[in-house]
Amino acid sequence: MLQIGICDDNAGARIALRAALERALERRRSGEAVFFEFSSGEGLLRWMEKHAGELSLVFLDIEMDEIDGMETARRLRAADEGLPLVFVTGYTDYVFDGYSVGALGYLMKPPQMEQLDGVLERAAMAQLRDEDKVFLCRSGETLYRIPKKSILYFRSDRRQVSCVSTVRTYVFYGKLDEVEEAVGRGFVRIHQRYLVRAGAVERIEGSQVLVGDETLPVSRACRSSALAALTRMALED
Repeated sequence: MLQIGICDDNAGARIALRAALERALERRRSGEAVFFEFSSGEGLLRWMEKHAGELSLVFLDIEMDEIDGMETARRLRAADEGLPLVFVTGYTDYVFDGYSVGALGYLMKPPQMEQLDGVLERAAMAQLRDEDKVFLCRSGETLYRIPKKSILYFRSDRRQVSCVSTVRTYVFYGKLDEVEEAVGRGFVRIHQRYLVRAGAVERIEGSQVLVGDETLPVSRACRSSALAALTRMALED
């Protein structure tokens, strides 16, 4: 399920774009989508502070008061370099500026169906290209898209897994063995309950590792293999 953000200070424009996207998704048989609407760049940025990783695609109007769409895009890109962004506007003046923030597309108002089809196709292709850069997990109806390089470690507690990142902590149901397989290389199992990103380990002290501001245990069973893996990855970097 796509989770789409629409940011425009014009309520009518938001409604029109949402309706057009719903038609485009229905034509593509892309399944359902959840829409989140924002009337300002400030509102979107504040929301993202608590909901990082929850949007899979964002449409931004450029001409907005205070923080315009371009500045909003720059701040979003600084927090998540892989988040697909699309500009929607009635002006052509900024078309080349979109490339500076890696925009997925630039749509003129009102967006035509062919344009929306193209943007949704590029968004799907971008998601496939970035599969090795992000970790996807689901909690209820929410699909989280977490950049791997922001992850510090995973912690399991029975069937519940917490993904601790530099931005926030994500909690979902699963098995740490399955998470380890999904994230692939760059992550090391240091304990039955802990999986760390090798690049986030600041130092190793006896039977513990320092990750960010936290000290995590290294179990006796994992100690030899974990230390060997962490040392090898540190040398390769």
